Amino acid sequence: MHELSIAMSIVEIAEENIRQSEISSVSEISIEVGGLSGVVEEALEFAMDEAVKNTVLKDAKRTIIRIPGKLKCLACFHEFEVEDIFTPCPVCGSFENDVIAGKELRVKSMIGE
Repeated sequence: MHELSIAMSIVEIAEENIRQSEISSVSEISIEVGGLSGVVEEALEFAMDEAVKNTVLKDAKRTIIRIPGKLKCLACFHEFEVEDIFTPCPVCGSFENDVIAGKELRVKSMIGE
């Protein structure tokens, strides 16, 4: 389960930010997860439950923001939302597409005290 290593990295990011600031704890953290990132949100939530124990995030409210996958057709330049990268363009049927959104995996914000 790579979501556990992701959750542990999120904890490390929070701890590093606390060391660099004057706050002592995190009350809220928001994480953006792209629909094409390969991260299973439910698995990430489960992993976060374990990873935050005895850390600065133990009492923090966690919000996962899903970023839909979005492709741009290289044939007709149509942009469209998708669940996976193997979806053809709904306008021209081409499979030649660029990913323009949905691969995100980042800590968007933290609120500290």
